[in-house]
Amino acid sequence: MHVTAIIAAAGSGSRVGSATPKQMLDIGGGSMLQHSVNAFLQHPRISDVIVVMPAGSPAPMPAADPARVPPLRIVAGGERRQDSVANAFDAVGPSSDVVLIHDAARPFVTAGLIDRTIDAAMTHGAAIAALQSRDTVKRVERRADGAVIVDTIPRESVYLAQTPQGFRREVLAAAVAAGRSGIAATDEAFLAERAGYQVHVVDGDAGNVKITTAEDLEAARRRMGRPAASAGLPRIGTGYDLHRLVDGRPLVVGGVVVASDRGALAHSDGDVACHAATDAILGAASLGDIGRHFPDTDPRWKDADSLDLLRETARLVRDAGFEVVNLDVTVILERPKIKDMIQRMCARLADALGIDAARVSVKGKTNEGVDAVGRGEAIASHAVALLAPSTLATATADPRASRLESTS
Repeated sequence: MHVTAIIAAAGSGSRVGSATPKQMLDIGGGSMLQHSVNAFLQHPRISDVIVVMPAGSPAPMPAADPARVPPLRIVAGGERRQDSVANAFDAVGPSSDVVLIHDAARPFVTAGLIDRTIDAAMTHGAAIAALQSRDTVKRVERRADGAVIVDTIPRESVYLAQTPQGFRREVLAAAVAAGRSGIAATDEAFLAERAGYQVHVVDGDAGNVKITTAEDLEAARRRMGRPAASAGLPRIGTGYDLHRLVDGRPLVVGGVVVASDRGALAHSDGDVACHAATDAILGAASLGDIGRHFPDTDPRWKDADSLDLLRETARLVRDAGFEVVNLDVTVILERPKIKDMIQRMCARLADALGIDAARVSVKGKTNEGVDAVGRGEAIASHAVALLAPSTLATATADPRASRLESTS
């Protein structure tokens, strides 16, 4: 049996309170989209996966690879959810027997729930995962003098819809056609109903939550073992980087090209100051390291400007609820000396991070002739970064007014 999974990830998710689409936000060990996609890629009954992304957005993961097993493809979404799913359905191959549709904002879907949905869709034609309501349900009418209960609905008949939703191919084809005929719907189960099909319900999973608000996001991060930004405490991270020096490469330090007959051997531009700073900032936010976000196996980062990596890192930590309070970088280089370029380096690093240059420090040191760095064969850098939850970082944005400074 050929089962195709469609991951709906084309929405903006504005209610979570981030400028970045919520499905791209890190919840620990990757974005919620990555967690959702991996649940299907790793499931033994899934034959291929189609991810629907906002039109014009960068790929959320390594480029789609048709040789992957199961294959992964990315298609552009539409104006509404049903338009996005319809676009994805156009990419479903004729060999598919069952098509599952899952919200990227439900990153905790289990293999068992996927199995139940596949089985029910194959047997009945259409099925959704849903949870029976545990609470008494009231139907309310809003009037001029306020909301008034007009009916009490037996909770045994009320179910809260989840995803995945599953359909035999011909059933989803009819549902998509109904949507394209002008019927507006919030999910494909409704369209299948309007197309004349009965939709069966399988037991959902209380842990299969949908991340909608900032509170949901914090709860998901706690569940993944990532400390929540709302804990309110400053966070400190350290970073280190080292590169060999070779002929024929520019020497870039802190975003500044340093006059030298040799430069760092690296996949990117080899800027050790930026790389150490990036690791320090990611580490302080518990977001992993530079290798996870900008791997040297990815051609996108070939000869990349490391200031761009630092900018993206600053965006990641802002989305996680943190701001950079200050950054301290030590560059260890036997020659040439960098003391005359330190102010420019501070300015470049600060600009990439979106903070005042007074909150960035760069120091140049030598290794006194000891080891490869001391012999002039390599360049190294250490960095320490202080992050704070966004509200605290705002309060301490002016270093002259910072309550973190000593008053002695």
